[in-house]
Amino acid sequence: MERKSTDELRHEIKSATDIEDFLKNNRQNMALDTLSGHLHALLSRKGLSRADVVRNSLLNRTYVYQIFSGDKTPSRDKLIAIAFGLHLSEEETQFLLRLSKNPELYARDGRDAVILFALQRNKSILEVNDILFKQGYKPLGVPEE
Repeated sequence: MERKSTDELRHEIKSATDIEDFLKNNRQNMALDTLSGHLHALLSRKGLSRADVVRNSLLNRTYVYQIFSGDKTPSRDKLIAIAFGLHLSEEETQFLLRLSKNPELYARDGRDAVILFALQRNKSILEVNDILFKQGYKPLGVPEE
């Protein structure tokens, strides 16, 4: 099921006669309270395992599991790597960044533009890292120095 946009939800709220019905009918469109809860919901919706996310994000297994359990708060780059690991769309990635209180990807920033380009084309983390490297930017999913 495709998530409704924020504008669609705003329109439905405006025309709703009962907030309880609106919330009940849009439960799957509501933001979850925690990053961990949202990540688990994404796993379920995408039909992936945490092991798949580890493999597809190039991040350390223990670290990814700690993020999913809520024990670690990931940096923006780690969260973007997880977005690639979950095969998220641009919209889903931006929502994940907002939920985690990180800045959204910004098209005027060269590195962010490369990441947006890759997300829009469903590229893997290896493919985006190749482009980032060729453009002189730090790749995703690599240890901090």
